[in-house]
Amino acid sequence: MLPNLMPLPMKDRASMLFIQYGQIDVLDGAFVVIDQKGARTHIPVGSVACILLEPGTRVSHAAVHLAATVGTLLVWVGEAGVRLYASGQPGGARSDRLLYQARLALDDQLRLKVVRKMYEMRFQEPFPERRSVEQLRGIEGARVRETYKLLAQQHGVNWQTRNYDHQKWDAADIPNRCLSTATSCLYGITEAAVLAAGYAPAVGFIHTGKPLSFVYDIADLFKFETVVPVAFRIAAKQPQQPEREVRLACRDSFRSTRLLERIIPVIEQVLVAGEIQPPESPPESIPPAIPNAEGIGEPGHRVHEGSAE
Repeated sequence: MLPNLMPLPMKDRASMLFIQYGQIDVLDGAFVVIDQKGARTHIPVGSVACILLEPGTRVSHAAVHLAATVGTLLVWVGEAGVRLYASGQPGGARSDRLLYQARLALDDQLRLKVVRKMYEMRFQEPFPERRSVEQLRGIEGARVRETYKLLAQQHGVNWQTRNYDHQKWDAADIPNRCLSTATSCLYGITEAAVLAAGYAPAVGFIHTGKPLSFVYDIADLFKFETVVPVAFRIAAKQPQQPEREVRLACRDSFRSTRLLERIIPVIEQVLVAGEIQPPESPPESIPPAIPNAEGIGEPGHRVHEGSAE
């Protein structure tokens, strides 16, 4: 019997990996990609936060099981990662953190405190106390448009507006294609971090009604310092394969800025602004018959007992 696999902390992982045109399986206990010619490429799945699966990939049950065991998020995306179809779950929301997040989101006063903290972190200044969420979003929209314009000018990009039709991807201009690819990369690793921290991607504060609302909230805190400058820098070169160039540049940017190391502490910092404590278990609740094993990963990572087969 092999020892149980323990998820690595997010801060110790590479950010993301794209896989296209290959069969993903587990051979001799290793996560491998087999191409059309039969060549095998070993993937260190436990040291990657997020693996994005592009068209042409097939994944075995054993591979999905191994990814879940080591806490690596699998995301099924369109070509170049510009559309998200589905995602696995590397850990799952812990009930105590899910209830904490839900209470903050459902109480208007608490939610406003969290939203104000998010805007304060994004724009490096406190927002007026009497502003509503809708008013704060109006202020945000104006500043975001101005930031896009400023960054485009700095990189010598002819910028019109943030606009594209996901049904007609190739019809979009190069800057918008670069931005969409860059933000999809950011959303992938942010979702992995949210799940690893034990929270629900769908329970947002500024964004609502989407499966990744909270992911968008957190990603926006990093977007203009990381992926947007990268996207405009690549767009200025007018490359033949803008999506691929952006993906590689984002990967390097995430590594150099140590982004994964920063995301989970920022999530906690944002939610603490609500100024409440996570709820205690009710006295009549029944504790688990078998306590969860301790691991070195984040709280939301599930530790699989008896994972060796």
